[in-house]
Amino acid sequence: MSSRRGATSGASVDTDPEHARRVIEDSRLEFESRYPGLALTPVVALVCAYEEEANIGAVLAAMPEEACGLPVTTLVIVDGGSDRTDVVAKESGAVTFVLTENLGHGYALRVGYALCIELEAQYVVTLDADGQNDPAEIPVMLEPLVADAADFVVASRVLGRDTTSDRFRKAGVRVFSWVMSAMGHTKLTDTSNGYRALRVSMLDDVAYRLVQPQYQTAELLIIAMRRGWRVTERPTVWLPRASGTTKKGKNWLFGFRYGRVVLGTWWKVRKEAPHS
Repeated sequence: MSSRRGATSGASVDTDPEHARRVIEDSRLEFESRYPGLALTPVVALVCAYEEEANIGAVLAAMPEEACGLPVTTLVIVDGGSDRTDVVAKESGAVTFVLTENLGHGYALRVGYALCIELEAQYVVTLDADGQNDPAEIPVMLEPLVADAADFVVASRVLGRDTTSDRFRKAGVRVFSWVMSAMGHTKLTDTSNGYRALRVSMLDDVAYRLVQPQYQTAELLIIAMRRGWRVTERPTVWLPRASGTTKKGKNWLFGFRYGRVVLGTWWKVRKEAPHS
């Protein structure tokens, strides 16, 4: 399954791409048998979830039926796992794609992006399954795209309000935002936020270039900026996890891996030409 026309999870960062391709293809068969002739609305709220049975139900219940005057489809990519995340998502009425194995957040996102491209959505809003993003703010995130003022909107807990208490994570947000702003010759305050609104025409240019099994928030943003797509921010509220603990690992490990993706992606695409 390609993310060009013609997958918060616990998977290893060393997931074999060929194995992942087979898992996605097998999972796609089950998805298509459950949703024959599926058509997406112009706006898709995309949630990737790994073992979030306790949290995802409240997130899906809060999803708006429309935003900026456009109907919204909620699409959940369940990244494997052994709990009832898939059951909760299906029972909520969300369109649900279930990967038979845990591949990683990056793979799950790419599955969602590919579906949005192939099924001709216009806009995608990604948000977390753990309750840290408020679905009521989807219109705030979407408005710059609908107004044709941006192609990529990043939520900012710095411009908005961060209600969590981890000062090390807060410091990391500012450090990585400074680094990535310098790379993109722009000014962003929260580059690691997974709450994002994306124009599907931009995804059609960028998504097939993505390779990271984890930490894809940095990879996607760096490539989009390098390709010349318009990026902006909107203030939002960042909430504590509704329950459970983060699957991103300890602060030092998350920071090391995220930094490695930032530097590696920038080096790989530093000579990319802007999109035409």
